[in-house]
Amino acid sequence: MIQTTQPMALTIAGLDPSGGAGIIADVRTFVHFGVRPAAAITSLTFQNSERVFGATHETGASLRAQILPVVGEGRIAAVKIGMLPTADLVLEIARLLTETDLPAPVVDPVLQSTSGYALMEKEAVAALVTELMPLARLLTPNIPEAETLTGLEIADEADMREAAAMIRAMGAQAVLIKGGHLNNESERYAVDLLDFEDDVKVLSGEWIESPPVRGTGCILSSAVAACLARGMNLEESVVAGKEFVAETIRDAAGLAQRGASGSGNAGR
Repeated sequence: MIQTTQPMALTIAGLDPSGGAGIIADVRTFVHFGVRPAAAITSLTFQNSERVFGATHETGASLRAQILPVVGEGRIAAVKIGMLPTADLVLEIARLLTETDLPAPVVDPVLQSTSGYALMEKEAVAALVTELMPLARLLTPNIPEAETLTGLEIADEADMREAAAMIRAMGAQAVLIKGGHLNNESERYAVDLLDFEDDVKVLSGEWIESPPVRGTGCILSSAVAACLARGMNLEESVVAGKEFVAETIRDAAGLAQRGASGSGNAGR
């Protein structure tokens, strides 16, 4: 067994060759937080900064073959799970979580790309709800993802609370609903809602003017996992992750202001 003072976090996600999202973004985030990264690929996507053109997926057997040697070499302090395109992959991860000492994961339910490309089959979504969600430490859906999982239409904070309660009832220990897709640009703030341990925290942040930033969901979920790996509690990890995403968006806004004369789009 490898002995190291640096905690190790495992990301299980798709590979975005352009580096904006997926495993590459996760690894960068782990390194930023001083966590040793390990990674297993669920899907090789064909994409750039504008759109997804297609993907080829791993099998459950090949995913298991990637993960078991890592688990056998050293203790994994945290797990982040991203793109799970097929039910085969979802079910294999659920088996691995029950058969090994992997910790309860932070699950980012990546249902489709920003450009609208479906990243998860319907059968995989059903398996996520019944098999993986009850094993999750935290689920981090955005508004459209929370709507798909619950069947609710989410228009405000009250709807977010109802959706979070429904997702908790499905078995997740905690849920963070990301409110960046709400139509609150005029109010100049962004609201996320954390439902955990019979408590609900509303986490407000500034609304940052920026061009669209890819991979913020990946970055947030991997930042939370990294902070959990370092021994922070869930609420502290979520707050630190949100601030890191905000810094990322501020950096993008600064680059846009320096590099272009036009105004950017509102981002979160």
